[in-house]
Amino acid sequence: MNQTKRQAIFDRLAAAIPEPTTELTYSSPFELLIAVVLSAQATDKGVNKATAQLFPIANTPESILNLGEAGLKEHIKTIGLFNSKAANIIQLCRQVLEKHNGQVPQTRDELEALPGVGRKTANVILNTAFGYPTIAVDTHIFRVANRTRIAPGKNVLEVERKLDKYVPKAHKKDAHHLLILHGRYTCTARKPKCQDCIIADLCEFKEKSV
Repeated sequence: MNQTKRQAIFDRLAAAIPEPTTELTYSSPFELLIAVVLSAQATDKGVNKATAQLFPIANTPESILNLGEAGLKEHIKTIGLFNSKAANIIQLCRQVLEKHNGQVPQTRDELEALPGVGRKTANVILNTAFGYPTIAVDTHIFRVANRTRIAPGKNVLEVERKLDKYVPKAHKKDAHHLLILHGRYTCTARKPKCQDCIIADLCEFKEKSV
């Protein structure tokens, strides 16, 4: 995969998805942080359903702490791993209040120090809430990067580093969501829709169905 081809791929994806963004529903960096923590091994649709009930009642560190762990669990019990997520979120809220004056921090190290927040979640927050050109490699991005050969790698960190190196600068801020949406709706896991794919002629997937 050469850089000319990568440029063309991102140009086409950007033209097809002019305003790429997360499908999680949120109205503040803190709401996004909670939604992303809840989204681990869960669907955005399932998270949105739960937060539609939670956020009108509690959408700040203080109000979630006032709910308590048991109260929080009642609102998120439809989401997988809700017990451990509730425990992490309560600790996270306490830490955001005590160490960051109630504001979501804007550095990777500070975000990763929060309970329940790993590198992927930190990258999502930096990119989506604050506009940094970070790329969080989830299962969709890992698959698309390897399958197309845009940035092949054996693990998520290797793929992230290659994407950081190879994604054209003009597309760096939106690359995260462009690749997720392409993987979610076109370059799907079991049956990629190669016949409908706008980058099929540029993709280097050997088992293309066109």
